Amino acid sequence: MYRFLLSRQWVILTLIGLVLIPTMIELGFWQLHRHQHRVAQNTLIAENLRAKPVPVTELTSPGHTVPRADYWRRVTATGTFDTAHEVVVRRRTSADDQVGFHVLTPLILADGRAVLINRGWIPAAADQKAFPSVPPAPKGTVTVTGRLEADETTRASGIKDLAGLPPRQVMLISSAQQAESLGRTVLGGYLEQTAPEPAGSSPELIPDPDHDSIGPHMAYAVQWWLFAAGVPVGWVILVRREKRDREAAADPSTPEPTPASV
Repeated sequence: MYRFLLSRQWVILTLIGLVLIPTMIELGFWQLHRHQHRVAQNTLIAENLRAKPVPVTELTSPGHTVPRADYWRRVTATGTFDTAHEVVVRRRTSADDQVGFHVLTPLILADGRAVLINRGWIPAAADQKAFPSVPPAPKGTVTVTGRLEADETTRASGIKDLAGLPPRQVMLISSAQQAESLGRTVLGGYLEQTAPEPAGSSPELIPDPDHDSIGPHMAYAVQWWLFAAGVPVGWVILVRREKRDREAAADPSTPEPTPASV
């Protein structure tokens, strides 16, 4: 009755179904894990943004790699801006997706060490090789509040650290690289400035990271699992249809279809 299942066509179809089911289940769990990661990250961002600011030296030190648990922690740093060693970070986008630069200015602390401050976004100049017009940093002693971030790497960011860039332009924010050019000790990581507000709203401060959206990953997970469940259901439907068609073809009492009259 079901000997047709041993035919080459049906064996191949069955094997494909057996491969698709675990593959789709695994893809569903992959999307579920992405959903869980997004939820955990949103929780971490929200908690760290709500936390009371602490001095930056309590969370990082020279050569320190900022752990994920401290990403976006609100910290403060007091010192004077060293605009002579200010650089700009290429190919950065604004809140409305315009391409420009981030302004990276060292803040010299009272003990002589420095911490890098990302003062925000400015538009790109017409000449990409020229150093852009950067709004001046505040003079004198200033207290900066910002979000603590880890040093950028090509592996984590996907941004290539290109060589041969114009003077005072970089691709990645790296405390180790800037320590070499500064000739002084630099704390690990950097701050995304949130206060004080710059005069004239430029540089444009970087907005808080999104921690409300959870994305479509859970919906995708459910879809993959529904697809996995649909494979055996579809297989059974096809088998029953094939069986019915074969029985009808083998039954001599089954009337042949009458040709349609013209």
